[in-house]
Amino acid sequence: QVQLVESGGGLVQAGDSLRLSCAASERTFRNYYSMGWFRQAPGKEREFVAAVRLTGGSTLYADSVKGRFTILRDNAKKTVYLEMNNLKPEDTADYYCAASARVIPTALKGLYDTWGQGTRVTVSS
Repeated sequence: QVQLVESGGGLVQAGDSLRLSCAASERTFRNYYSMGWFRQAPGKEREFVAAVRLTGGSTLYADSVKGRFTILRDNAKKTVYLEMNNLKPEDTADYYCAASARVIPTALKGLYDTWGQGTRVTVSS
């Protein structure tokens, strides 16, 4: 069964750091080639944050998080992480991980087939 489970969200203050985890099932890592993080703030569209190729490790970031967020993968643990530093109130959102069959990481959410349930990040000013 294809499954993604996010964890690590919480309430932090501006300037703090947080690490999100996305644990994937064996089938996900076997059948998909890249994984990404998206976020959705209240009343807004879901937007791309970062993506990583599961073999080779090439990455892609949204301009809004470049230099602050890092996406990492641990294939042995079948887990993808999103390390978030210098968090800002505008980073407040529900964060979702997703799996894509595309080899090259993409920001297009329509190219992701499987999604997790999300984890909430709240950044207070």
